[in-house]
Amino acid sequence: MIKVENLSKQFKRSKQQRKQNVDLSPLVTAVDQVSFTCQPGRIFSLLGPNGAGKTTTLRMIATILQPSSGTIEVAGHNVRSFPREVRKKIGFLTGSTGLYQRLTANEIIQYFSDIYQVELKDFKARKDYLFTLLDIHDFANKRIGSLSTGMQQKVSIARTMIHDPEVVIFDEPTSGLDVITAEHIIELIRQCKADGKTVIFSSHIMSEVDMLCDDLAILHKGKLCYHSTMENFRKEMQSTNLTEAFIQIVKTSE
Repeated sequence: MIKVENLSKQFKRSKQQRKQNVDLSPLVTAVDQVSFTCQPGRIFSLLGPNGAGKTTTLRMIATILQPSSGTIEVAGHNVRSFPREVRKKIGFLTGSTGLYQRLTANEIIQYFSDIYQVELKDFKARKDYLFTLLDIHDFANKRIGSLSTGMQQKVSIARTMIHDPEVVIFDEPTSGLDVITAEHIIELIRQCKADGKTVIFSSHIMSEVDMLCDDLAILHKGKLCYHSTMENFRKEMQSTNLTEAFIQIVKTSE
């Protein structure tokens, strides 16, 4: 489970930004008093325009950023008090995950398995499952630097899932990928739900949200402007499609 309560994040403006406009405050609020809960066995989608605060929120959940205020609990652990315990419980995938270019796919997965202290028998079974699901076997011994963007993203997914995390965070996981690679990721997200994991993901692709989402929250300018189940969202929307309904909610919140 992920439980977010009154979460806020502020960043200091750069000196250059202050020089360009002396009337700007020294702080900019990226996330403002946001609260929501993600349940195991359900897929929670975090939506919003560019700059809405989605990635900042996900990075705070993943302990990459510290909240300015508010609380986050992941699998029963507070991210401030027990960040190492939280990291053991989560897998975090973004569209821009960096990989070591000189290592092979096999070496990358072995490296992260060692970091998470996955037992050898579990590692072998887990690796074979992921490599089969994602069609990695054919390029498992090739260096990352020689792989296509889609291949590298598949390796990133395997890296994210090798320790079988109970909470999985996907930040724009299919952005810029071909249809086949995107479908592999969608299938993995469905499998995570079937396995009873807590899944939260952000996406600009409303068809993915429509296919996968059980619950959703919409952020705009750092604030939560909608939070309910996908079933309620469909019942309440006054448009003929999800994209129009999403735009209406965002515009209404301005």
